Amino acid sequence: MEILDGKKVSNQIKEEIAAEVAKMKANGEKVPHLAAIIVGNDGASLTYVGSKVRSCERVGFESTMVRLPSTTSEQELLKKIDELNANADIDGFIVQLPLPEQINTQAVINRIDPDKDVDGFHPMNFGKMALDMSTFIPATPFGILELLERYNVDTKGKHTVVIGRSHIVGRPMSILMGRKGWPGNSTVTLTHSHTKNITQIISQADIVISALGVPNFLKAEMVKDDAVVIDVGITRVPDETSEKGYVITGDVDFENVSKKASFITPVPGGVGPMTIAMLLKNTLLARERHRSRG
Repeated sequence: MEILDGKKVSNQIKEEIAAEVAKMKANGEKVPHLAAIIVGNDGASLTYVGSKVRSCERVGFESTMVRLPSTTSEQELLKKIDELNANADIDGFIVQLPLPEQINTQAVINRIDPDKDVDGFHPMNFGKMALDMSTFIPATPFGILELLERYNVDTKGKHTVVIGRSHIVGRPMSILMGRKGWPGNSTVTLTHSHTKNITQIISQADIVISALGVPNFLKAEMVKDDAVVIDVGITRVPDETSEKGYVITGDVDFENVSKKASFITPVPGGVGPMTIAMLLKNTLLARERHRSRG
């Protein structure tokens, strides 16, 4: 069993990006600039955005954090997005999800300039991804592909089972694993809450990608020997023995599944750090695109 060490790989990627940025600075070029909009005071969201901003500093990017109160109207948020779209200094930006209930998330995503949509959520970018055209790939799926590639995990002709059909992970992952090329060329089954015989389907998988958000859902008896297991679940489970009052738990019963798997991602330290690294990679890509257009 080999650990797919997202923490280690994400640090390598950040070092590679930092080297690119150092070259830009040496040539007197503008460095990439990532902005993040956060609406309200959701604890997990603030943690994620803070982590993204710190990562920007580490690789030499400029970063801007736009904080708006939880009472912000949809119109006010759209106006702020228009400002970032029009600001030539900003190469890419994200709107941290989830948004308060008075705001229509899809309307917000649709308003982001596809050329600055480094989360890869805009319908235009999602469509390009589905058609194998070059575009921004959503950061979490992009991170999973990068992990598979850097650990030389064979995906060709394999049966991949994706658990969960969210637009952020499950759906894009099912498309990417079935695309031509590597990582890809696998036969994909996308499972969800209406899937019958889900345990039987999972037991046939060579590669399992779980993005369900149910702690310890995937048990050892559900996976076959030498399966590749990717755990995208990040759930805060209350734990009085922890100083934070909670522990981060994945979808996979790591202790037991790891005994059967050929490769497995830990939680934390697996897919999570890769997501931030790929967001930085997408921002670098955005800067290069804007530069080539002059």
